[in-house]
Amino acid sequence: MTTQEGTIRRLHHLQSILSPPPTSSLPSSSSSSLNLSATVATAKKAVAVLKGTSQVQGVVTLLQISDGPTTVKVRVTGLNPGSHGFHLHEFGDTTNGCMSTGPHFNPNKMTHGAPENEIRHAGDLGNIVANSEGVAEATIVDNQIPLSGPNSVIGRAFVVHELKDDLGKGGHELSLTTGNAGGRLACGVVGLTP
Repeated sequence: MTTQEGTIRRLHHLQSILSPPPTSSLPSSSSSSLNLSATVATAKKAVAVLKGTSQVQGVVTLLQISDGPTTVKVRVTGLNPGSHGFHLHEFGDTTNGCMSTGPHFNPNKMTHGAPENEIRHAGDLGNIVANSEGVAEATIVDNQIPLSGPNSVIGRAFVVHELKDDLGKGGHELSLTTGNAGGRLACGVVGLTP
């Protein structure tokens, strides 16, 4: 036997050891049968391009693996330095600029709060902070803004606000509805991407 034949023989032997037995030789009893199906994680992706009547603009990308939390990456330019409320609004309607995006996305009919609070709108994503050049970059991971299902965020809109979101704790008459975050500087509709 040549070296090549010996190598091929060893490979066949290893393959027979490592390969599962044919389906027909598996036990037929349901209590002892094997479940050979594999769970494959599926990734869903989306994007929103933010624009407004001012120089503020940006891009928001979203990624959700299977039914896990959604990761939101935000980059916005043209802001005044400091904190700005960042929310997901109910409608993807920009026919009247950012005003027609409606209120914060709130499928559970809660009051406004911080992203880490149990009592909050699903669209309450807190603040993004602009540096001295007016650029805000943030990564947000959230369980209440899925890319599929009955509370999907597809077709809704992200909005960047003029002021800091008080997270429902400011005592202002708007604290429990909008976080008193002021005007809407830029917005963009969330759409699926490949």
